[in-house]
Amino acid sequence: MTHWQEALKTAWGIDAKLTGLDGEYDLNILAETDGQGDYVLKVMRAGCEADLIEMQVAAMAHIAAKSDALPYPKVIATKDGATLATLPDEDGQDRLCWLLEKLPGQCYAKHAPKTPELIEELGQILGATDLAMADFQHPALARDFKWDLMQGQWIGGHTAVVTDMQRQGILHDILSEVALIWPRLMMLPKQAIHNDVNDYNVLVTGGAYEPLQVSGVIDFGDMCAAPRICNLAIAAAYIVLDHPAPEAALAHLVAGYHIQNPLSAAEVDMILPLLRLRLAVSVVNSTIEAADNPDDPYVTISQAPAWRYLERDNEHPGLLKARLRAACGLPVTNAAERIHAFLAAEQGNFAPVMGRDLAEVPMGSLSVENCAEPQNPFDMPIEEAAQLGADYGDKDGWWIGYYNEPRLIYAEPAFRKGPWKASNRRTVHLAVDVFAPADTPVATPMAAKVHVVENRTGHLDYGGVVILSHDTPEGDTFYTLYGHLAADVVDTLTIGQDLTKGEEFARLGDPSQNGGWAPHIHFQLALTTDGMGHDWPGVGDPDEMYLWEGVCPNPAALLNLPADKVRYEPTNKADVLAGRKAHFGGNLSLTYKDPVMLVRGWKHHLFDEWGRPYLDAYNNVPHVGHAHPRIQAVAADQLKRMNSNTRYLHPAQTAFAEKVLSKLPEPFEVCFFVNSGTEANELALRLARAHTGAKGMVTPDHGYHGNTTGVIDISAYKFNAKGGVGQSDWVELVDVADDYRGRFGRDDADRAQKYADLVDPAIAALQDKGHGVAGFIAETFPSVGGQIIPPKGYLPAVYEKIRAAGGVCIADEVQTGLGRLGDYYFGFEHQGALPDIVVMGKPIGNGHPLGVLVTTKAIAESFAEGPEFFSTFGGSNLSCRIGKEVLDIVDDEGLQANAKAMGDKLMVGLKALEAKYEVVGDVRGMGLFVGVELITDADSRREGTEIASYVKNRMRAHRILLGSEGPKDNILKIRPPLSVDAEGIEMILDALDQILSEV
Repeated sequence: MTHWQEALKTAWGIDAKLTGLDGEYDLNILAETDGQGDYVLKVMRAGCEADLIEMQVAAMAHIAAKSDALPYPKVIATKDGATLATLPDEDGQDRLCWLLEKLPGQCYAKHAPKTPELIEELGQILGATDLAMADFQHPALARDFKWDLMQGQWIGGHTAVVTDMQRQGILHDILSEVALIWPRLMMLPKQAIHNDVNDYNVLVTGGAYEPLQVSGVIDFGDMCAAPRICNLAIAAAYIVLDHPAPEAALAHLVAGYHIQNPLSAAEVDMILPLLRLRLAVSVVNSTIEAADNPDDPYVTISQAPAWRYLERDNEHPGLLKARLRAACGLPVTNAAERIHAFLAAEQGNFAPVMGRDLAEVPMGSLSVENCAEPQNPFDMPIEEAAQLGADYGDKDGWWIGYYNEPRLIYAEPAFRKGPWKASNRRTVHLAVDVFAPADTPVATPMAAKVHVVENRTGHLDYGGVVILSHDTPEGDTFYTLYGHLAADVVDTLTIGQDLTKGEEFARLGDPSQNGGWAPHIHFQLALTTDGMGHDWPGVGDPDEMYLWEGVCPNPAALLNLPADKVRYEPTNKADVLAGRKAHFGGNLSLTYKDPVMLVRGWKHHLFDEWGRPYLDAYNNVPHVGHAHPRIQAVAADQLKRMNSNTRYLHPAQTAFAEKVLSKLPEPFEVCFFVNSGTEANELALRLARAHTGAKGMVTPDHGYHGNTTGVIDISAYKFNAKGGVGQSDWVELVDVADDYRGRFGRDDADRAQKYADLVDPAIAALQDKGHGVAGFIAETFPSVGGQIIPPKGYLPAVYEKIRAAGGVCIADEVQTGLGRLGDYYFGFEHQGALPDIVVMGKPIGNGHPLGVLVTTKAIAESFAEGPEFFSTFGGSNLSCRIGKEVLDIVDDEGLQANAKAMGDKLMVGLKALEAKYEVVGDVRGMGLFVGVELITDADSRREGTEIASYVKNRMRAHRILLGSEGPKDNILKIRPPLSVDAEGIEMILDALDQILSEV
């Protein structure tokens, strides 16, 4: 590089370090200076024509003149003011050279994640660029050029270089597809286009610390004149490569382009054939080039991903055209607007499909928000399906189900769009349901022809189903589907049979014939069957409703009903957020940059208002799982009877106490039932003071024990926070026994004792101030402190010191108790310690407000010498029955053993990720109490706060909820309900692996 280093200094006056970059024909050289900016020196191949370079320079200048917001590099003039220099190479041969500023970022191909927002931004840049270039002219645009898609059919004479016959067949299919659009393509106006916006020519900045954005588009070397749609199709060809959702990615790119540079429907329809042609040209060309240059990896760089895309089972071209049109807000077919006009004009004149006017028939909602069926959203039993909506009907059993309604009744794996229960899922109803008695006749709303008639006998399928085609007076065809009919329809109708307006052609089936459902008709409209065939999706992905509302619009007009009567609108999250901001305190926090609104739960999964599922890997409150049927039953049963308090005798109180005490060693004899862990810890302070006569408390730093005034004073996490009340003089803090980040590490065999010895000066300080020592309180395993597992022996040593000073020892087991640790029912058991007071909180009620304090008879008697104790709700009949049921479920369902098995599986996977990624500083935990500490580098162990925030939000995008904790909020907190299964653990590990690779 010495030669070009001197040339750069001579011609441009720039002294720089040079490094070679990739290039197909020319030399591309990175020039890095010391504080004067970085550049790219382009040394053109020998014999390169100057007009090609001049064209590129002129094009970039033209774009800059139109818009300085577009991210293209500036051309750097020589010392003489020229944009192009002729310089000799090492052999004395003249080369055309020019210099560009280096734009920041990493090439798109090597960047992750490739988010919808990033792809749409690229689309907008392309659209704006083509708009700016529409009036650019240059003689060199007219080129005989293999990369010009208008000349792309040259590969027809070279397909034999691809020796795999199946792949040859794909190439021939692509050429046939292009031939079909060729006449229309030739009629489009040509303009200057970049012609090579591939994944290596797009630069991206951002990631864990800042938003992703397109920072540059480079390399105008393939510029030519062609229809603008060719430019978009070429970029699209690289956007879809190895993308997990290529159709969605393509839609975002095209939608972005359309925002800046509106497309016609005819242009949109050409994108897929041209995209495939670009990939075909690429693989044929690289195969030819590879034969001539077998050692050059550049020529085959995109061949493998191109074939993966071309050979995969892609979305049907007809449906993809509709998708791209819909993404641009265009009609999904050329006839769509005329059909909509016809339906609107004829509304009220169609024959009644169900033999009666439906205007007064009541609506019933099966939405995620309004309906608790099925109880298990991953399994719809035939018994539940047969009784669906039984309470909604009028006196004759008639009612109407909504269009556009997200439902959880579509529970079978076939509705999932990925491998996990929390994968994207089709939930949104694309039809109107009319529930009515079995055998109710069904008629056609207008003249029709039988298009499909079948009996689909699968579990919860349609049973009898008919699709009719209809023609408008203008000759446009649309279709209607009728599902859940009596099975004999296959005997009475034939394909192609004509039906007159109002003609009865079927009956509603009963559950034995209609797939197992309560009798009703699924009535669906489609403006096209292209890409759907006979098997229409009756339910859509909530994130794809832009497509399905276009293909299968609201059929209300055909039922002579107003559209808004049958269209469901979920609660608007933005409205709820606005209401929350208006009516709640500003220090009531929300998780995630884009908050999630959750309305249903089951075991370790939650569902938002659109039915999107999430794996709950964070919430320890639903200890035995969300919406447990046994807890539902116990609560409902007790509320039917009575709900009072501990002033009256009730067997549920003593039964609950006996169950709790059965899990604890003998010294514990007395229970106090309260309504929260906060109240239990507040009560623990009172008991400690009553028993010892002292006030002072020792507690680890960054602990949390509740939100009342008393326990905030012993919660450094709160009193030392911004705006906190500060440390009270009767509280002494000691270091958290953190042997990863603390002062005594895992390489110190005496670390447990050394951390315990830190209590000595705290005790002395309290005694010197006259407070004495009432006790020591700690989360047995500090949770908000960072999911810390103290070294064994720490708590026994601390307890010995506290008791010697006259204090009592309080174990806050809200986070760790009740079997979560797998090997131990309580955290203090792991330590080999025996506290004087044990506090249990939210998990013991599985979401019902309940806390428990258990202590010795001696401490309880000391407390009893004071005023009466009473907690209205903690010891209520309802709370006691729920609390006991939670503990019974843990035993009956083997959830402690499950916590052990799933926790072990999780730890093995997380340890593998720790070895793989430097940002994972430490993995620690026990059972389903797990922390992953993220750092910026292994040497300094600087807390990776921004990384943790990024990972947490990206996990949400992968439909997994988890939290973060620690003094610097850099520790991922994983603590799912104890019902979590192997699939859930595998999903966590799989997603975390993907996301950590992005950091």
